[in-house]
Amino acid sequence: MRSFFKTFFAAFLALVLFSLLVFFVLAGIIGGLATKQVSKVEPQSVLVIDLGQHFKEQVQEDPFSIVSGDEEKTIPGLYDLVRLVQYAKTDKHIEGIYLQAHASPNGFAASEEIRKALLDFKSSGKFIIAHGDVMTQRTYSIANVADKIYISPQGMLEWVGYSVDYAFLKGTLDKLEIEPQIFYAGKFKSATEPLRSDRMTEANKLQTTVWLNDLYDELLINTAVARKSDTAVLRQLANTAAIQTVQDAVDNKLIDGAKYDDEVKDEIKSRLKIDKYERIAFISVNKYMSTANYIKTGAEKIALIYAEGDIVDGKGGKDMIGGEGYRSLLRKARLDQSVKAIVFRINSGGGSAMASENIWRELELAKKEKPVIVSFGDVAASGGYYIATAADSIFAQPCTITGSIGVFGIIPNMQGFFKNKLGITFDGVKTGPYADAMTISKPMNEQEKKLVQAEIESIYALFKKRVAEGRNKDTAYIDSIAQGRVWTGIKAKEIGLIDRFGGLEDAVKAAAAKAKLTDYFVAEFPEPENFFDQIMGKTSNPLNYAQKMKEEIGEENFKLYEQLKKIKQMTGSVQARLPFEFFVR
Repeated sequence: MRSFFKTFFAAFLALVLFSLLVFFVLAGIIGGLATKQVSKVEPQSVLVIDLGQHFKEQVQEDPFSIVSGDEEKTIPGLYDLVRLVQYAKTDKHIEGIYLQAHASPNGFAASEEIRKALLDFKSSGKFIIAHGDVMTQRTYSIANVADKIYISPQGMLEWVGYSVDYAFLKGTLDKLEIEPQIFYAGKFKSATEPLRSDRMTEANKLQTTVWLNDLYDELLINTAVARKSDTAVLRQLANTAAIQTVQDAVDNKLIDGAKYDDEVKDEIKSRLKIDKYERIAFISVNKYMSTANYIKTGAEKIALIYAEGDIVDGKGGKDMIGGEGYRSLLRKARLDQSVKAIVFRINSGGGSAMASENIWRELELAKKEKPVIVSFGDVAASGGYYIATAADSIFAQPCTITGSIGVFGIIPNMQGFFKNKLGITFDGVKTGPYADAMTISKPMNEQEKKLVQAEIESIYALFKKRVAEGRNKDTAYIDSIAQGRVWTGIKAKEIGLIDRFGGLEDAVKAAAAKAKLTDYFVAEFPEPENFFDQIMGKTSNPLNYAQKMKEEIGEENFKLYEQLKKIKQMTGSVQARLPFEFFVR
């Protein structure tokens, strides 16, 4: 009995302490909300956009900012940023924009959307000034819209052209005595190339050269227009490594001057016509989001569904497109009669072929009941393109990476690794000759390989059929542009894989027009996580370990780590996925 009471009172005490903890946390939240000072936009304010922030598809909310009141920790989504810039264009309190232009983690298509929003802002006559210490080419591709571009005197402008690197893992697998056993359809389907070769194939070199030059040409053309230069001159500057110092950049008219931060601030004060001792009313775009009434209201509803990350089977998780989860999400929008149109935003290099088929099916059904417009982000390739084929219309940016219509599968033979590296052997019994055909503990025989290859070919044929029907093209023609080949949005429009150039705002307007809506609002999905889910880690990790790891080991090494993780995801299932992660610099 004594033991019972001892256990009971210990449990009771723990419950009381937990209840008190919850009480104080709630009190802190309520108190934080009650005392929270909402940022106000002062007269003659300057909107600050830090291009070093990663503007993902949806807003990145810090769960603790609700308590601390620190609005800086919440980063707008890309569409939010575009709408905030549009709102600032007519906001009488905003005099101009200050771009903090250092290294940008944003993709090429996202950078285009930001750049176009800034160009539209400039038409108001308000100023844009950009300043950075070390300005990369991707950052410069946005910053070159500014009225004035400055770099710190001892800083640097990167101007050398683009390059792309793939990491090849075949040598590692050979040393570990792991045989990947790869099956694929499409001569350009290079997703498995890093596992079966130690260098790029000629086909992959060809396609990579084409799409990389498309991205580079876009940079040169936009810069030539913005800086009143010539693409041939700009290309020559890169080819001869002529931009070695900030002064070189000034002399060749890529930027307007070498200025320290304080000198740039003094110029802004001059534009605002305020005394040099007065404070500039800077407001970050993060804080501006909490004050600006930038979200359109209306009577009719358009559902905007974001699909970002790898396509996986099941419900998926944060930064994943789960086949089951998105099938339910789309079905809900399809059956909701208050939803008059669907805009499906895709930013994905693909993944599971089965999950892609399930999502495609729901979009195909939705299209029969209401307009379905697809908008591509940085990447919408392989499985990411598969799910788009059901759309009424597809929008993309010139620099979007798309296509890669092909499939593959990996079934590793790890017998040598287990036996020779770990001393593990396997033995067993089976009821039929193919009962253990997919095991990783032994090599596949020729008949088993034929069966897997036949499945790959069958799914590839279905993929091409889906594209042909969705794009109203002949299957033979689709076969000629498929083969796993990667295209930019520029080429995709020429060959009929997309319909129009434009960002998410253009796709929303097209959906409204097709549904004949004039008074509408946009409801965004998936809905943001609630505070307690974020705190308790049910749907995401508030400490963001991935981001911390990226900061510790660097962007390129983190991408290699992600590749190794994806090998495990790809094993044993048919994949419609873009080639392994590439890093463009």
